Amino acid sequence: MHFLTNKIEFPNVTEASADGLLAIGGDLSTARLLQAYNNGIFPWFDTAEPILWWSPDPRFVLFPEDLKVSKSMKQILKKDLFKVTTNQAFKAVIENCAQAKRPEQHGTWITDEMIEAYFKLHQLGYAKSIEVWQNEELVGGLYGIAINDDVFCGESMFAKVSNASKVGFITFIKNSNYRLIDCQLHTKHLESLGAINISRADFISYLQPRGI
Repeated sequence: MHFLTNKIEFPNVTEASADGLLAIGGDLSTARLLQAYNNGIFPWFDTAEPILWWSPDPRFVLFPEDLKVSKSMKQILKKDLFKVTTNQAFKAVIENCAQAKRPEQHGTWITDEMIEAYFKLHQLGYAKSIEVWQNEELVGGLYGIAINDDVFCGESMFAKVSNASKVGFITFIKNSNYRLIDCQLHTKHLESLGAINISRADFISYLQPRGI
């Protein structure tokens, strides 16, 4: 297992464990986070753990052209029940994601330190949020990191109203030009929308600027 120092560098992703754990420690500085995402690595840990860095193989992703929208969801979208915006309430979105109760988790991995770190990335234009509103109330949303305008690394989403996060996700995909959406790890929800597993090597190839 690799323990990170103050030096901003990561081991080769091929050295990750079978479950994708690559390294422990370091910090959530802007420079370190950007280096991580540009190399197919992301932090994921809870308040009782040190910072853990992951690069799973395979990687769960969605190709926008393969997005699946059910008939029932198409009807919901037609009804215009929600208003979807971009980068209008980043901090509110990430804070709601942190507070969302998830059956498979006992606590949140979005710590106060992580909220501040990603808010800095947002201020620099790297982290983006999608907001879903109903009657002027924020009822859903998602956030993530954009890499080279080609890959969007989705981090988390939340919904206070049924279908709110799905509407936000689908609307975001349909109005974006990303080649690939990084979903990181498998969920049935994202699988139903068309996400699939690809090899880590294939995923990392999409992180390179086009033409290289």
